[in-house]
Amino acid sequence: MRYTTTTLKKIEDVFDELDYVVRYEKGSFQSGYCIVETKRVAVVNRFFDTEARINCLLDILSKLEYDPAVLSDKSRDNIEKWTKGQEE
Repeated sequence: MRYTTTTLKKIEDVFDELDYVVRYEKGSFQSGYCIVETKRVAVVNRFFDTEARINCLLDILSKLEYDPAVLSDKSRDNIEKWTKGQEE
């Protein structure tokens, strides 16, 4: 996987399709991010570089329970590609 701003935007678009808001804020997060499930907000440390942001968002995505049917075909394909890239 390439750690570019384009990839980051695609991941943010997946969160948007899942009705989650991604915010970059400062804070003392133990893992670099925080999920506020009741408000469907994912907060990522704003001081992270692009690669760390991507890794955090993919980690959050792997922990969320969602119906893949609500995602577009392109987003489902991207998620499959990203998860295969992390397993290798």
